[in-house]
Amino acid sequence: MDRQNGSTACSKNAYVTSSTLTRRTGYNCGSFAYLRVELGDFVAFIAAGNILLEYIIGNAAVARSWTSYFATLCNHHPNDFRIHVSSLPDSYNQLDPIAIIVIIFICTLAVASTKGSSRFNYIASIFHVAIILFIVIAGLTKANPKNFTPFAPYGPRGIFVTSAVLFFAYVGFDAVSTMAEETKNPAKDIPIGLVGSMVITTLAYCILAVTLCLMQPYQQIDEDAPFSVAFEAVGWGWAKYIVAAGAIKGITTVLLVNAVGQARYLTHIARTHMISPWFAKVHERTGTPVNATATMLAATAIIAFFTSLGILSNLLSISTLFIFMLVAMGLIVRRYYVGGETTPSDRNKLIICLVLIVGSSIATAVYWGSSDGWIGLVLSNSVWFLSTLALWLGVPQAKKPRVWGVPLVPWLPSLSIAINLFLLGSIDKASFERFGIWTGILLIYYILIGLHASYDSVMESKTTAREVNSSL
Repeated sequence: MDRQNGSTACSKNAYVTSSTLTRRTGYNCGSFAYLRVELGDFVAFIAAGNILLEYIIGNAAVARSWTSYFATLCNHHPNDFRIHVSSLPDSYNQLDPIAIIVIIFICTLAVASTKGSSRFNYIASIFHVAIILFIVIAGLTKANPKNFTPFAPYGPRGIFVTSAVLFFAYVGFDAVSTMAEETKNPAKDIPIGLVGSMVITTLAYCILAVTLCLMQPYQQIDEDAPFSVAFEAVGWGWAKYIVAAGAIKGITTVLLVNAVGQARYLTHIARTHMISPWFAKVHERTGTPVNATATMLAATAIIAFFTSLGILSNLLSISTLFIFMLVAMGLIVRRYYVGGETTPSDRNKLIICLVLIVGSSIATAVYWGSSDGWIGLVLSNSVWFLSTLALWLGVPQAKKPRVWGVPLVPWLPSLSIAINLFLLGSIDKASFERFGIWTGILLIYYILIGLHASYDSVMESKTTAREVNSSL
């Protein structure tokens, strides 16, 4: 009997220790855990809701692109396989049943086995790299430097508006951090994986964008299947089939990776009891979070069926920029504040500096979006610079990274806050309204359900910990 009680106590102790380490390190669930530790449950939950929205919208947009490239592979126009319903509003009237079929296939693959999904991605990535090299080499043989004129047809504003939408392409990098449980040395390997993959991907984006713009005038670029249409336009109709096949393979890989990542996020959030623990259940045979995977991909399929790429990209970019801004704020708080150690004076200075950094960044974004003058920009940027300087010189850092840390703190995270908020000011009003509605829904849910559920979970963990301590 003593052995049985001891075994139970050890099991409970292992559970409590694991939960505590997960909460303290933030290795298991990326920015959600990071923000939960640094800025609290409320901010983390709002961020988590937007992270899930990112994945749903991102996968929906990618699934619709799958249909476009499949159409070009079958020698059709990118929109030919969609069903046009004139009675529905614009941007919601191109129904895409093929996207739903693709998502169901991805869901089945993601639920079946994580290892099987990884093997598929590994093999497919080799083929994908070959297709990218083909696009760049073959495309540049048809390059026409005159297509770079005019170089910036919409001026600086056009560049920043496009930059805001391009954050669409960076969704999913945070999913690398959700794989930390399978990493031998996450403190070292995760930063290397994140930074390395982002550098390689950014370089590939730039090379492909240059190739496309040299192949075809910007006015003629097709937004649904750009490279396939570009090769056909330059007289290489046969190449569009290679490109379409490669794009379909690449899109399928993206869908699968995001399906695994978004299910893990939902599972980790469910473990905090902010949402139903039902989503955290893992299938005994496959070892995959079946409920989370199926739920996320069902939501993805619904949105992919109705919504156009333009609406999806703008809404996705808002969520991404908002989360990046919160993570940058969390980094500053992490470096400059430690409960019980930071003095009240330093804490108050930190709060004032953060308020000024965020406020001046918002002012810059608003002024840029509403005026062509430069005086307001100089004033708001001066406030940002002085508040960051005051934080750097006037508040001592309370914590140093043990293994690897972001350099140039507070300048780099402060600049990240300013850039993300500035780019947010370049996105259209309708997208902000949709973002506001979604955030309002999250707020209502958190107040009515999530707040109490997470509180009960904390109390239960404390009770379990006391039982463990008393039994040892």
